[in-house]
Amino acid sequence: QVQLVESGGGLVQAGGSLRLSCVVSGSLFVPSVMGWYRQAPGKQRELVADITSGGRTNYADSVKGRFTISRDNVQNTMYLQMNSLKPEDTAVYYCYAEIIVVSYNGWGRGTQVTVSS
Repeated sequence: QVQLVESGGGLVQAGGSLRLSCVVSGSLFVPSVMGWYRQAPGKQRELVADITSGGRTNYADSVKGRFTISRDNVQNTMYLQMNSLKPEDTAVYYCYAEIIVVSYNGWGRGTQVTVSS
């Protein structure tokens, strides 16, 4: 019933910016934690950033200072502002959420981010 839908991916030149969104539907409860993960071809999925219901954030070292995670608990939407993009940021970016009160944890289908050199 709960669904996560990512959007905002695309093709951008190195040094450019993108803003990803993840909309949560099917639940009236605020996720305890949400996060962005990414998976590049031939590599394992890795954490990019996450954010708790209280606003505590965590970033992978590779994106610190360049990416900013945020969430709007009224609109049930999480964002990832990505600046100073590098070719190594190229990956499918996935939204993750945990909603403890309805025993939910799951993933979106992903959105492709491609950074050209």
